[in-house]
Amino acid sequence: MSDERAAAVAVPDVLADLVGAARLRVAEQTAPRRRFSAALAAGSAEGRVSLIAEHKRASPSAGVIRDDLSLADVVCAYERGGAAALSILTEPTRFGGRLADIGSAREASGLPILRKEFIVEPYQVYESAVAGADAILLIVAAFGDPEPLGELLALAGSLGLEVLMEVHDRRELTVARDLRAPIIGINNRNLRTLEVDLSTSLALAAELAADPGVIVVAESGFSAPAEIRALAQAGVDAVLMGEALMRAPDLEAAARSIAAA
Repeated sequence: MSDERAAAVAVPDVLADLVGAARLRVAEQTAPRRRFSAALAAGSAEGRVSLIAEHKRASPSAGVIRDDLSLADVVCAYERGGAAALSILTEPTRFGGRLADIGSAREASGLPILRKEFIVEPYQVYESAVAGADAILLIVAAFGDPEPLGELLALAGSLGLEVLMEVHDRRELTVARDLRAPIIGINNRNLRTLEVDLSTSLALAAELAADPGVIVVAESGFSAPAEIRALAQAGVDAVLMGEALMRAPDLEAAARSIAAA
């Protein structure tokens, strides 16, 4: 068999193995699943904003953010500080992440885990399930057509994975609402300019006030407790924070200041 033919056969075999492993994981689930949505909703039920604390080694705009702490040190500090859930960046090239970080975080912490990655195909959804994620990120802007986005949303659900569907503007918000995404993340960062406008979360959250069953997550640019209190007043359920926490001298104290805001 030629090398080209062998490679063509190997790829479907790898996918089949991954699909089988993901389905087996669902079938053999015995321990209570870490419910990402329930963890986020718990804070809003108490009148506060839940914290999704992110492990983030680097970013395209900031370069290396933090490399002096182990992943276990970071996520344990977040959990002690009152975070409701974890976001684990697994993209390797620009963010310094790796898929194995999901398993490491799961061993170190009992919090629900969001896999933060540019997920655009079914393989990555199965991969996330096998790796031990409880939820995945789907970015509306990554899809020109909402149909494959809806298919990935459904696939994730069939594997017991929840989805944080990220939007940046009103057009993308309409797509997420049409797909009935139960958790919608509003990213304040403009993907073209990389500029951050915190008012984006407040404006789009106001539009979601008509959808009481949707969990609203604000993302990017937040750093102060006062900003978190403004989000609570706007009806936001959770905030996802990475760089501001990772740069703090005391991660546990930084997480506590946000979780208690």
